[in-house]
Amino acid sequence: MENIRTRLTFGNKVQDVKLRKRKSQLYSKEDERLNQGELRTRVVLFAVVFRLINCFLVQTSFVPDEYWQSLEVSHRMVFNYGYLTWEWKEGIRGFTYPLLFAIIYKILYFINYDSVNFLIWLPRITQALFAAFADVRFFFLIRTMESRDVAKWTFFCHMCSWFSWYCCTRTLTNSMETTITCLALSFFPLPGSKTHNSKIYLTLVAVAVVVRPTALIVWFPLVMYHFWLEENKLRLITQSLIPIGALAVVISTVIDCIFYGKWTVVQFNFLKFNVLHSVADFYGSHPWHWYFTQGFAVVIGPHLPLFLHGCSIAFKKYKILLAVIVWTITVYSLLPHKEFRFIYPVLPFCMIFCGISLANLKAWRRTATFALLVSNLVAALYTGLIHQRGPLDVMSHLQTLCDVSGPRQPDVLFLMPCHSTPYYSHVHCPMKMRFLECPPDLGEKGYVDEADRFYRDPLHWLRTSFPYKSSIPTLLVLFDVLEEEISFFLQGNKFVRTAEIFHTHFPEGRVGGSIFIYERH
Repeated sequence: MENIRTRLTFGNKVQDVKLRKRKSQLYSKEDERLNQGELRTRVVLFAVVFRLINCFLVQTSFVPDEYWQSLEVSHRMVFNYGYLTWEWKEGIRGFTYPLLFAIIYKILYFINYDSVNFLIWLPRITQALFAAFADVRFFFLIRTMESRDVAKWTFFCHMCSWFSWYCCTRTLTNSMETTITCLALSFFPLPGSKTHNSKIYLTLVAVAVVVRPTALIVWFPLVMYHFWLEENKLRLITQSLIPIGALAVVISTVIDCIFYGKWTVVQFNFLKFNVLHSVADFYGSHPWHWYFTQGFAVVIGPHLPLFLHGCSIAFKKYKILLAVIVWTITVYSLLPHKEFRFIYPVLPFCMIFCGISLANLKAWRRTATFALLVSNLVAALYTGLIHQRGPLDVMSHLQTLCDVSGPRQPDVLFLMPCHSTPYYSHVHCPMKMRFLECPPDLGEKGYVDEADRFYRDPLHWLRTSFPYKSSIPTLLVLFDVLEEEISFFLQGNKFVRTAEIFHTHFPEGRVGGSIFIYERH
């Protein structure tokens, strides 16, 4: 070492010669690769843990479709009992999405672990893991297009969204559609994206359309944008669009034909019933401006000011994403039947603008972040743990009756708006149950569904439906708002209230704040 460290004398001073350190480009790339791998591991672990916690902290019901169009169908596919709604009888729903959960159910059946808790929670956990994978892809997509600061704040906005928390782990086709859309976006040729792959993103879009045909609304302008940018348009059509689209239609049609037992093209039937015949209007309609004045504001929630600010900053760079958001909301506004969940797939697009906004806030960033986190946390926990939890608690109560032995088995009648609760997928035993049905008018003159006939005159419906005491069910499940109206029937047939279950702080119309269970003695 003394030979290396040369000493030089300048006048009376003696100085050491300092060797210059050279940075190795090879080592810096290896360090960057290690850091990238460590970051990916941390993001994956965070996303998985976060979504699993998310899954178990959502214990409320949202809409009937999360049970009746997925788990109930899967239960029937595997265990040969369960209820199929009119959509399955008319062939407007595809079996591809329920098949995912049916596979889980079949595995549980083979290993003799088909308990009701596994049947309820494993599909939810599966949905949560898909959502976590989409979260990770979304983060690294933004990281390739924007600075690390923007990626960090976009990911923060995305993960703390109350509506994503509320929906993404539910067994809804809308939830899977949004998850697949988020994954497909990470392979789409966005400005600055380095992960573009036409075949992968188009395959994911095809899967999204198979799961829910309305995914075409979101992806139509994006595919047209890609087509406009593509230099070799003929190759895109002949080698990607046509083969992938045709294969998706063929596979989904084969699956549907197998389970329907006849030739069925679900995509055509879905379009015919929902668009051409407007059957969805039967379940309610809203004014054309509802999404612009109420729906979108509720879905994006406290992020709205950040979204508007982000649009003013990044309008030019991400005008295609903003165009997709406006296009999707506009198209859905033209349809009379509207729901919050329909526009859920554009929420990840909105989070990009929100993240850009937060990254550009300097003086107010800490305050905005705190307000965003607290307001979303309150909404997420309230809607996930409290609001509309009655149906699930009711089914947990009824499930305990599966083990009842005796000469008279449980016979349950739900005197509630149709599909207010889950069904056999949440009790997992073939006890006798009945609910008020409400299929739409498919052309029958003077048609009135069973639920409406009941609510017109509940006592008359009960007397005519059960003329003999021996035919009266042993248990009635009803909302508290109906109790007084049928009290004469309850008292006359010796029904006693055995349970009162909280449902919501905001009762409305036929839906009360509590659910009562009456048992006949």
